[in-house]
Amino acid sequence: MSKTSDLVRLSRGDVGALELEALARVIEAGYLGMSVEVQAFEKELTDYIGGNREVVCVNTGTSALHLAVQACGIGIGDEVLVPSLTFVASFQAVSATGAKPVACEIDRDTCFLDVRDAEKRITSRTKAIMPVHYASNFEGIEKIYELAAKYNLRVIEDAAHSFGGTHNGKRIGAVGDILCFSFDGIKNITCGEGGAVVTSDQAVAEKVRDARLLGVEKDTEKRFSGQRSWDFDVTEQGWRYHMNDIMAALGRTQLKRFPDFAKKRQEIAKRYQQFFAQYPEIRTLKIDYDNVVPHLFPILIEKGCRDELRDILEENNIQNGTHYKPNHLLTKYKTEYDLPCAEDFYKKVITLPLHTLLTDDQFEKVCNVISKWIGRD
Repeated sequence: MSKTSDLVRLSRGDVGALELEALARVIEAGYLGMSVEVQAFEKELTDYIGGNREVVCVNTGTSALHLAVQACGIGIGDEVLVPSLTFVASFQAVSATGAKPVACEIDRDTCFLDVRDAEKRITSRTKAIMPVHYASNFEGIEKIYELAAKYNLRVIEDAAHSFGGTHNGKRIGAVGDILCFSFDGIKNITCGEGGAVVTSDQAVAEKVRDARLLGVEKDTEKRFSGQRSWDFDVTEQGWRYHMNDIMAALGRTQLKRFPDFAKKRQEIAKRYQQFFAQYPEIRTLKIDYDNVVPHLFPILIEKGCRDELRDILEENNIQNGTHYKPNHLLTKYKTEYDLPCAEDFYKKVITLPLHTLLTDDQFEKVCNVISKWIGRD
């Protein structure tokens, strides 16, 4: 194994001097909780996304999903349709409300929720659909909304991967029922941790605002004015899910830097696409990287042993992943039915290094190792 300094990281956050300055600003202000920095970050996100939306920041992307589901009045006895191929957070956010996440199939070419399979799983208990922007892709979202309209369902988009992308000339988040972003340490922008709920439904936004602060009604207004609520009421279950000023200060700096981040991520993904186009043994997803700002770059090994290539990459000090194990294979969410596309994808997928600090030499190293593996016979 090579030295740690030679490690090609799968993903990493891009933080430095500007983020340190932002942290110093908060520390010097002497208040580390939820206050003016969170308020400013929400306003800046609102302006960036556009579309006359409500943006509510929370402590994680999973919290955003949980609060969004709860704010729709979904709970015990209800069901939410979710593609099986997603991080377990999507399923946990649903089951945290007492509702049941119903595992659905994915489209082979895009990894987006398979609408035909989802429709077969709708029952009288189905209350919402949670499409997941896997690898930042949202191709097929219109069909999801058509299905939701047909059955009068809410749509809660798990957009954890896709911050900064555009669709039909608008930012992701500018349109749609409810979208949830993640700002964890390796996402397109980071707050260290963090997330946001975006919607035009003011009732949902208000429920999320209160619920992130333990259900204390109107506490957000107090926090943003530098006060605390002492004489208050609580009528709904709440959680300690609010974002703090340290996280928001990081996020505000990252948002300013995002145009450069987006350009670099798109350039790397396009270079990968061009490289793998010469190899029929390897398939990439159909994603338009002029509009998508990629969080992951998955490849599928159509000929050869996936795990053999993973081992060779590791031997060459190249980190890689298998995003994700389908949730219907997990003990908690085990189903009595199979989902062949999701299962086949999991057996074939490798996610390759993609982040803004990936150097040209590191990119070439990844490609050279894979090229040698393909030509091994």
